[in-house]
Amino acid sequence: MKDTLEQEFQRFRGQLRSYLLRMTASTEDTEDLLQDTYLRALEKIGTFKEESTLKTWVFAIASNLARDLLRSKKRWPENVTDICKEAALNNQAFFQEAMQIRHTSPQGEFEIREHIAFCFTCVSKSLPLEQHLVLLLKEVYDFKIKEIAQITAQTEAMIKYYLHTARSKMNEVFDHRCSLINQKGICHQCTELNGIFNPKQNAQEELAKIEMIKAAKRGEKTRLLDLRLEVLKGIDPFESGAAELQLHHLEHNRKVMEKYLEKE
Repeated sequence: MKDTLEQEFQRFRGQLRSYLLRMTASTEDTEDLLQDTYLRALEKIGTFKEESTLKTWVFAIASNLARDLLRSKKRWPENVTDICKEAALNNQAFFQEAMQIRHTSPQGEFEIREHIAFCFTCVSKSLPLEQHLVLLLKEVYDFKIKEIAQITAQTEAMIKYYLHTARSKMNEVFDHRCSLINQKGICHQCTELNGIFNPKQNAQEELAKIEMIKAAKRGEKTRLLDLRLEVLKGIDPFESGAAELQLHHLEHNRKVMEKYLEKE
């Protein structure tokens, strides 16, 4: 059974790694949790009763470890992007490092589509922990309600409630903030950063390629969250062409949030 675990773990390791990153917003915590999950699964494999798939069972172990880590930490505020933008503008070293990555790394591209996914990762950390976990498992990693109930040790009714409230909250936040989907939105970071990292690239032309923007122009607000989640689902934050640049941004945001929450 240990050989089966190792084979299966390698098959879904990338998904598990990205899931843990989107829960913690920390590459260091992600790598620690990934290792701890594998060791715990290896230790407990004799208790696996095949009442779920091995993937579901391992994700349950990882989710419990992540919850243990995150329960003691404050959730991020909804305006996390504003707070971190202000900090970045006052941090010349941050932009120098980012530009170095942009010009030298094979994973240093800046794409608006990638930043949409990055933004979701930061804003979703404002959700209550259980809602955050359920939203990712269902909408990004394609687990069924029954499987999420097994992963979280919650009833299916509670999973549906968490999912409904998480979706409603994320829709509300983005509708009020994101200028890409609402002309009255106050956040313009996707286009601003495109101007910094891709000064010769027309931001409006890039936006026109994104289905989410087209749907917003047609007023299809009920589809916007699903389309945003599709963007997230299609990007591996460790393997994409923008991975190193976006992870650099995420580490900056994590440090800024730690200092900000200490004062709260």
